[in-house]
Amino acid sequence: MRQVRFDGSFNGWRAAARRLLLGRVAPHQVEWLSGDTPGGLFDQPDALELIEQPRPIRIQRQLLAELEAAARFRTGDRWSLLYRILWRVAKGDQTARLVGDADGSELQARIKAVRRETHHLHAFLRFSPTESKDAPDYVAWFEPAHDILPSAALHFAERMGLHSWLIATPDDAVLWDGQVMHYAEPCPPAWRQLAQTAQDPGAQLWKTYYESTFNPARLNREVMQSNLPVRFWKNLPEGPLIPQLMSRARAGAQRDGQAECVASRPGKRIGLPGQI
Repeated sequence: MRQVRFDGSFNGWRAAARRLLLGRVAPHQVEWLSGDTPGGLFDQPDALELIEQPRPIRIQRQLLAELEAAARFRTGDRWSLLYRILWRVAKGDQTARLVGDADGSELQARIKAVRRETHHLHAFLRFSPTESKDAPDYVAWFEPAHDILPSAALHFAERMGLHSWLIATPDDAVLWDGQVMHYAEPCPPAWRQLAQTAQDPGAQLWKTYYESTFNPARLNREVMQSNLPVRFWKNLPEGPLIPQLMSRARAGAQRDGQAECVASRPGKRIGLPGQI
C-alpha cells in the first residue's frame, strides 16, 4: 500500500492523482492521507517514479466538475472513490461516472447531497446585524454537514451589494469585505465567537410573525422535517417555536386553519371543510 499525503484540498488531491496516473498506480495500491491523518505503520510513503515519456492524460471538464463537487462530501473514503473513478475513466471506462455503475451511483448520490446542503445554507442561514465599526455589517453561524462553504457563500456576495459579512462554521469561515472574499480554515476563534453571540434586534418581531402565520390544519410533520431538518432548528430564530406549534397542532389545534393566537381573537374562525 502506498501512502499519498496531501493538504486535504481538491487541487492538492488532483495534483497527487495526476502523478499516480502517470506512475500507473492502481487505486487499490493507494492510501490517501489528508492533513495530519496518521497512516499505517508499514505503508510506503509517496515516492513515484514517472515513466520517461508519459502519455498525455485528458479528462473531460464535466468529470472534473463532478469530482470536485463530490469531494465536498464528508466521508472517510471520499478521495479513494474519486481516484477509483478517475482511474477507470482514464482507462476508457466511461460507465464509472454513471448512475447504473456502483461507483458512479455513489458519485452521483454524493453530488446530490452536496447540492442539497448548499440549498440548506442558502435557505436556513440567518444574518444578524452587528452595528460595529470593527466588525462586518452582518454575521451568521451555520453548521453544514459537508464542506460547501467556500462555493456556497458566493450566493450572498452577489445579493448583498457592498455590505460586508461573515459566515462562520465549526470548521471554517468566509469573510466578504464588500469586494473580496477571504477564506479561513480552521475558523478563527474571534470570528466564531462573533457569529455565535450576535443578536438580531428584529428576531422577536419575526417570531411573532412566524407564529401568527402558522397553519395547524396543514401541518405535515414528515414533509416539514424533510424540507427543514431538525438539526437546523437550534440556529433559527423561530427554531424554539416549532416544537411548541407542532405539539399544539397534535393536541387538537389542527381543527383550525390559523394559528392558535389568531383563532382565539374575536371574529370568524377559519376551520377545516365541514366544520364552519
